Amino acid sequence: MHHLLTGSHPLLRTTRLLLGLIGYGVAIALFVRAALGLSPWDVLSQGFSFRTGMDFGLSVLVLSFLIMLLWIPLRQKPGIGTLVNALTVGPIAGLTLAVLPLTDSLIARIALFVGGMLLLAFSSALYIGAGLGPGPRDGLMTGITARTGWTVWKVRGSIEVVVALVGWSLGGGLGVGTIVFALGIGPLIQLSLRLLHVNLPGKTAPTATLDTAPALDTAPAHPGTEPIELPAR
Repeated sequence: MHHLLTGSHPLLRTTRLLLGLIGYGVAIALFVRAALGLSPWDVLSQGFSFRTGMDFGLSVLVLSFLIMLLWIPLRQKPGIGTLVNALTVGPIAGLTLAVLPLTDSLIARIALFVGGMLLLAFSSALYIGAGLGPGPRDGLMTGITARTGWTVWKVRGSIEVVVALVGWSLGGGLGVGTIVFALGIGPLIQLSLRLLHVNLPGKTAPTATLDTAPALDTAPAHPGTEPIELPAR
């Protein structure tokens, strides 16, 4: 199991990418059916749509490109996974909504919301761990984490709160689910990354102590290059 989660074979990495993106799309559909409040990024897209007159789908696309401009100072690079993310998550969410019925039961809606959060966190860690390029929003998170060394939950939580407030200021609607998502998704993603053995760039291992530090290799790099001892004068 560990090899399946961490193996570097292209087929394994592609499988993790696709499974993660499928789960991500299904999770978005679960949030929509839960109807307990938009996610922070959807609040921003909604507010941006109100201010610009764009339809919601176009505002999501435009914001994705604008967010990727923030990757430049973070030295975050897109990959094939970034493109696949853009092309697959939306259609998968749409297909899931087509087969997932509406419900008026509050208990069922809460279950959908909680299930969506857990699935999104796990799916994010799965496709990020493939190392083929994150989506625009997750790339912002991993880029800041790599450059600052801050923990994932702090970075993601801060981003979600700021995004929700900006979206609300533009006219987007907040709900109870928005607040729960903003505060909870960061810790869940960090836990998922740990469970799936994903190490983000910039996260360093604990410094070795004197008792555990490995012995230095003092052997010369090439034969015949040993240091010459000069005779004492």
